[in-house]
Amino acid sequence: MKAYLVLEDGSVFEGNAFGETGETVGEIVFNTGMTGYQEILTDPSYEGEIVVMTYPLIGNYGMNEGHGESIKPRVKGFVVREFYRDAIGWQEGDDIEKYMKKYGIVGIEDVDTRALTRIIREKGTMKGMITLSNNLDKDNIISCLGDYDNKGAVNRVTTDEVYYVKPKCLNVAVLDFGVKKSIIHSLSNRYCNVNVFPAFASPRQILSLNPDGILLSNGPGDPKDMLSIMDNIKELIHKKPVMGICLGHQLLALALGGNTLKMKYGHRGCNHPVKDLKEDKVYITSQNHGYVVDADSLSSSKLEVTHINVNDGTLEGFRHRQLPVMSIQFHPEASPGPQDTQYLFDSFIAMMEKHRREKEYNYA
Repeated sequence: MKAYLVLEDGSVFEGNAFGETGETVGEIVFNTGMTGYQEILTDPSYEGEIVVMTYPLIGNYGMNEGHGESIKPRVKGFVVREFYRDAIGWQEGDDIEKYMKKYGIVGIEDVDTRALTRIIREKGTMKGMITLSNNLDKDNIISCLGDYDNKGAVNRVTTDEVYYVKPKCLNVAVLDFGVKKSIIHSLSNRYCNVNVFPAFASPRQILSLNPDGILLSNGPGDPKDMLSIMDNIKELIHKKPVMGICLGHQLLALALGGNTLKMKYGHRGCNHPVKDLKEDKVYITSQNHGYVVDADSLSSSKLEVTHINVNDGTLEGFRHRQLPVMSIQFHPEASPGPQDTQYLFDSFIAMMEKHRREKEYNYA
């Protein structure tokens, strides 16, 4: 369906309608972002404005309801060069056209956005109208544009009542056995305050900060060379949620009565297939280790195997049946490697949040 964009200076751009079919009036502005169109559509600062995207292809990665900057789109209209209809958001999202129709946002595509942007750059922000009518009476349209103003925009986007957003910050203590920066970044990117302790730090020192959880990091060497800290780990797992990665995973197994073995040539690379038994899915993982936990040495009454290596069947992860303890042999932060198993950091976050809630309830 044909659509037209008419500017306050009389310029007319022909294109095709998408999103909600109808007419809209607003201030014409442009955005040069190559990505982030969902954030732009939902940014309250765009209230009352028709946004022109200078990047030529829009819509190619769909929409995701949880990624907006407000609860609904705020733009008055959307102008693009090429609109891609078939992309679906990667987290149970939708395509951009369905999203725009859902919220009544009028769009126009196949517009020469380069020429349009040059006009805006030269003449400044001006008012404009997107219309489906091909009977363009410029004088009437320009008169209509003259009557439009964007006063009261803040009143339209501000909250109706006071609300409180509970902070999600969690304090995580990392026991540094050779921790990778990407593990720290993976935690801090999830709004965790990360406190890194030396490998031989005492439980008293670690617990003095009252962390929400403790992460036992990756590191080099034979885990049995670290038997001197077994008592430390045993104390910590009965006080706080604990996650182990690589060497930390092996040390957790030893502290829980298991055994570790030296592998013939180890696992080192970023293409090792690991099966998550609970999800019944196989993930490609990044690994770097020469020792492995002996699955037969673990107490099945205390520990549940959660991950196995698809190639050789070795143990790749376990979870304690009573305590908030989870452990994995591979590297969920990757770097280098695939990001398939980043979800395990989210599982650790959820475990800490659950433990915090239960603790608060017990104190109530």
